Amino acid sequence: MNYPKTAFSEASKRFQERYGSRANYARMEGYRDTNGLTEDERDFISRQDNFYMATIGENGFPYIQFRGGPKGFLKVLDDKTLGFIDFGGNKQYISIGNLATNNKVSLFLLDQAAKARLKIYAEAKVLEIDDNPELFDKLNLDNYKFRPERIILLNITAYDWNCPQHITERYTLEEIRGEFMAQHEYIEKLRAENAALKKRLDDPD
Repeated sequence: MNYPKTAFSEASKRFQERYGSRANYARMEGYRDTNGLTEDERDFISRQDNFYMATIGENGFPYIQFRGGPKGFLKVLDDKTLGFIDFGGNKQYISIGNLATNNKVSLFLLDQAAKARLKIYAEAKVLEIDDNPELFDKLNLDNYKFRPERIILLNITAYDWNCPQHITERYTLEEIRGEFMAQHEYIEKLRAENAALKKRLDDPD
């Protein structure tokens, strides 16, 4: 796996030459080979509750679809394979239709609280649930309401991390509650102590 070699077209390289970055990226191409996902990527993917997936239609236009679910719904099956259950939605089937003629996809995973983003190139395989019960059991989600339609496997061809520049920090309600729960509990404790002290002062006997 080598993300620069996959991502950099000849036109991209010409622009790199023009704007002075080609030498650095040429060196990067020489040492950015990886054998698969590391623990860093596995951990990051397991904590995400959404991602974007780009496919290419027969007309040549890209289509980007938002995918959301509980944390970890995009599962790492091994160091070169991801999988998820395709939920029922608005029945446009644009992504699935695109995959019927071009199985190459690009995933974009963004964690704004951590100011981190992971880019993944992959080749997708669409599988029927009835034909793959064991795989479905591995990907199935507990305590989450959804209507499964199919399984999508993603064979990773390359990945890379983006720099955190220009990512605005944003937090979900769950993250905010977790971060400030300790402070909230401390404030409630102080309130209780204050109420008890006030009661003693009002009724010294």
